[in-house]
Amino acid sequence: MALKDSVKKRTHKERSQPSSRRKYGLLEKKKDYLLRAKDFHKKEAAIKILRRKAEEKNPDEFYFAMEKSRTKDGVHVAPTAQANTYTADEIRLMKTQDVGYLTLKSQAEKGKIEKLKENLHLLGKSASNTHTVFVDSEQDVASFDPSQHFDTPAELLERRFNRPRTSQLAEPIVVSSTKGESLEKATSRATKSSKRAYEELQHRYARERALARTRDHLEGQRKGMAPGRKVKVSKRGQSVKQFRWKAERKR
Repeated sequence: MALKDSVKKRTHKERSQPSSRRKYGLLEKKKDYLLRAKDFHKKEAAIKILRRKAEEKNPDEFYFAMEKSRTKDGVHVAPTAQANTYTADEIRLMKTQDVGYLTLKSQAEKGKIEKLKENLHLLGKSASNTHTVFVDSEQDVASFDPSQHFDTPAELLERRFNRPRTSQLAEPIVVSSTKGESLEKATSRATKSSKRAYEELQHRYARERALARTRDHLEGQRKGMAPGRKVKVSKRGQSVKQFRWKAERKR
């Protein structure tokens, strides 16, 4: 280390606003002045360019967009609302393409949902089915012990998964984890991962339902644009509009 780096240097503190001038706000430093000067010169250059354009403007200049352009309070207003230039057949074709795209995305979401369900198996849900055990007599019913019959401790009888036998619990178990972490950390990490997977499954269910609603809405609009005399038959509050076309004689 050099000697000049080891010697303690004097710390220069910036001067604050004097108490007599506190009403004027914070004391402007050089970095504040540089920002203010840069902004001022930028505006000055823009005004100079506009002034030059005004001086060099041709008074006889004309183009057809001048006939439709308007100004409001001296400010040019560009037309935003333009008339629809598409025919009914073209709009119906575009809606068909939108319905096809939404159908494709909905099928992709269904595939991801099925893949998640295969990995998760819905382990945390309560069992909807039951296990019935048949015995020979009423005495067997009175003396029936589920723990002895299934060879499983009574605390694990309600489990639908990972239900070891009593003989397996008596054997020594070696638990291995990644990166030398403890059993509690490994269990906590697995629980968090399973929770995130279930949350993703719920989000995908909601996305698939939203895509299906939007697709049905667009499909109803597309079918409603079909030619012919029609009457609306859907009830009030119904999400998808339904129409019935009047029968016409085909020539």
